[in-house]
Amino acid sequence: MTDSFVDYDKPLDGIARITLNRPEALNAINMSMRDDLWTFVQSASIDPDVRVLIVRGEGPRAFSAGADISEFGTAPSLHESREARRQRDLWALLENLPIPTIAALHGFCFGAGIELPLYCDLRIAAADTRIGLPEVTLGYIPSAGGTQMMPRIAPPGAAKGLILSGDPINADRAFAWGIVHRVVPLDELDTTVEAIAQRLAEVDPERTAELKRSIRRGLDLPMSAAIRQDAQTARRLANRLSDC
Repeated sequence: MTDSFVDYDKPLDGIARITLNRPEALNAINMSMRDDLWTFVQSASIDPDVRVLIVRGEGPRAFSAGADISEFGTAPSLHESREARRQRDLWALLENLPIPTIAALHGFCFGAGIELPLYCDLRIAAADTRIGLPEVTLGYIPSAGGTQMMPRIAPPGAAKGLILSGDPINADRAFAWGIVHRVVPLDELDTTVEAIAQRLAEVDPERTAELKRSIRRGLDLPMSAAIRQDAQTARRLANRLSDC
């Protein structure tokens, strides 16, 4: 796409890569970028050749410093802004994606710059990563999922501290709280993420989709109902294997 600050690369190895490419603005996400992200994630979701999706940020300083605050208040109306967001719900699209998603984090990951990765399945962080939800210091809330996703991933008390204070944390603290799955040196970030993606791409995509669906549905069910759901899924998969 021309004049886009988001790159989409789908090579032949089954791994698609989305890159936030606005390094001069610390990859701050504006409305145009959000629409492009939705388009590319949608493309990955319907492409049978894509088995894993990596999301990364270009430049040395940030995965993303968050939403582009220069656009705040510039929408034609609050109603139109909400309607555009409803029609292109990037966050729900990522959450329901049947393929594994990996966020490669480095530098600043603030506001939407961490809310977007929270919807990915895995988050691998470089040692220089700084994570924060500073919206409260700017007079609003982390409404792109920060208030809901962070307490589901980090310990609720730790999540409340991040949300209410706006103070950032480093990669080691994020790892200790379960926000990121691994911390690696910056110069090893891309190779580590690629190696993980290659392993995930080798798994039968139907099995991966069933696993993700089971996890997602189970979170909204009582434990007994979630276990019954898993048993039904296991039987269905076993029957398919026996038919092969």
